[in-house]
Amino acid sequence: MQRFEYKVIPAPKRGEKARGIKTTEDRFAYALTLLMNDLGAEGWDYVRADALPCEERTGFTGVKTTFQNVLVFRRLLASAEDRPATRILLGEPAAPAPRLGPAEAPVPASAPTVGPAKPDLAAE
Repeated sequence: MQRFEYKVIPAPKRGEKARGIKTTEDRFAYALTLLMNDLGAEGWDYVRADALPCEERTGFTGVKTTFQNVLVFRRLLASAEDRPATRILLGEPAAPAPRLGPAEAPVPASAPTVGPAKPDLAAE
């Protein structure tokens, strides 16, 4: 079964200036082209654009509903083992650290001592 991860970003509100692009529509289309090409280079596929309601406070008691335009992208997930950060975001438990057997356990005598350095008496 294929699994996807999704990315939702705000749609651009203004166009991008560039040489030879004069109209507002062309500038806006150019801004979308740049955005989609950047995300496409990272492996994201464009899915859709949505206008979603958002309640904003006005004054102390007022509420105003505005609409936010967002762009939805998705890309195919590798396997869950290859993407531990995604498992954490999805709330899946992380894999426990492997337990060391008796032959692999560190030997306390070979561990370095921690503390102030001892003066080297032979150097004097």
